Amino acid sequence: MHQIGSHGEAPLKVPEAASLVDVPELCDLSAEQLVNAYRDAILSPVAVTLAALDRAAAVNTALNAFTLIDHDGALSAAKASEARWRAGNPAGPLDGVPTTIKDIVTTEGWPSRLGSRTTDASPQPLDAPSVQLLRRAGAVLIGQTTTPEFGWKAVTDGPLFGKTRNPWNPDLTPGGSSGGAAVAAATGAGVLHLGSDGGGSIRIPASFTGIVGHKPTFGRVPAFPPSAFGTVSHIGPMARRVEDAIAMLDILSGRDLRDWHQSPVAFKPARMEAQPSLNGRRIGLWTTPPAGRVSPQVAAQVQKAAATIELLGARVEAVELPLGGLLDLFHTLWFAGAATRLRTLTATQRSGMDPGLLEIAEIGSHISAADYVAASVRRAEFGAAMERLFESFDLLISPATAITAFAIGMEVPPGSNLKRWTEWAGFSFPLNLSQQPACSIPCGFSADNLPIGLQIIGPRGADQRVLAAAAVCERAFKGQLHI
Repeated sequence: MHQIGSHGEAPLKVPEAASLVDVPELCDLSAEQLVNAYRDAILSPVAVTLAALDRAAAVNTALNAFTLIDHDGALSAAKASEARWRAGNPAGPLDGVPTTIKDIVTTEGWPSRLGSRTTDASPQPLDAPSVQLLRRAGAVLIGQTTTPEFGWKAVTDGPLFGKTRNPWNPDLTPGGSSGGAAVAAATGAGVLHLGSDGGGSIRIPASFTGIVGHKPTFGRVPAFPPSAFGTVSHIGPMARRVEDAIAMLDILSGRDLRDWHQSPVAFKPARMEAQPSLNGRRIGLWTTPPAGRVSPQVAAQVQKAAATIELLGARVEAVELPLGGLLDLFHTLWFAGAATRLRTLTATQRSGMDPGLLEIAEIGSHISAADYVAASVRRAEFGAAMERLFESFDLLISPATAITAFAIGMEVPPGSNLKRWTEWAGFSFPLNLSQQPACSIPCGFSADNLPIGLQIIGPRGADQRVLAAAAVCERAFKGQLHI
């Protein structure tokens, strides 16, 4: 195992820009293509894993997407996978598929640093439920991807592992907090990527890097240990294609009794049985976030996407979110979560932490129990109102982010007069409050060649409907979708 280590910031050795987004053929195959090739003995899991490891190392030098690359562990798993395929007895539908895990989700044998110097660097003894499910399906874990400290913000930089860079322009952020996973996906350093999303942390970097990121219905994917940020935090798939996100989500959708928040009712499979269609669907177009302004280029591209969806037979009409005050509501829950996460740390430990995280934790430490309960009640009202909204609509669509990627090392765009990341992430955090499934897919580019994402939203439990629509849109948007 090669651990990248605590280096402050990766040295910037940037290849030609085209090489970062022009993925080698062997690293651009889908999970289904790989599995079919293994079955037919056309490709070897070992050869594919070696290609993914080489790509991860090259990408990491330029973009700092990984906290560690487990060459020995991945190669051992790939050899075991190859033996199973030769025997005609694969472990599952992802056997031999290169996969990465965000440094928020505990992985046996790897340290779980959560992007923080305050954490223990010793290997973890057990897999989190989601990692366990991926291993059982035969996924080959090639490495761990970067996150800001404790995943607290929507960009990926921090005191332990430094700054993660956007493959479209290394001077820009890839977003966060699943920024390393997004970069790995965008550049072909693995096929499947496990992320987490507490306020947009899967969908924001998906939008900024031009990939697919799905925040599942809360509780569909088991989580343990529980997040300090509570029930706004989801675990879900990130990939270059909708089909890969679907395949990954179905593996992740298992019951685990360690997660008390999970519903005991099974979810429908995400994979579609028939060719999906948007014909006759009622779709609400949400274009006004509860905070921040929408970039004109983002707005124009999303309107083009909506027009394309109408050509597919859907009825699209404008819609507004049902309740106000969502930014303050989310801040109450998020800042209190930050205070909870940091409450046992010493002054010495805090001295080396991200100043922004310390700032919101300090605010959170002064939130009263009564205010927290009141926010939770308000959240329940909003969630119920959002569910009622789907009595009139099959789906909602919106920009995945109100803006495109901006300067690296900044929490907010320079010159924006914004203070916190939540102020430009208004299309994402409300759906963590409501716990509804939401998927970001690429729908085009800005004038300076930066990806723009479209968000597709459904009622709780309707992940299949959301992902079916995403698959239809992916085909309709054609060449705009893949790096």
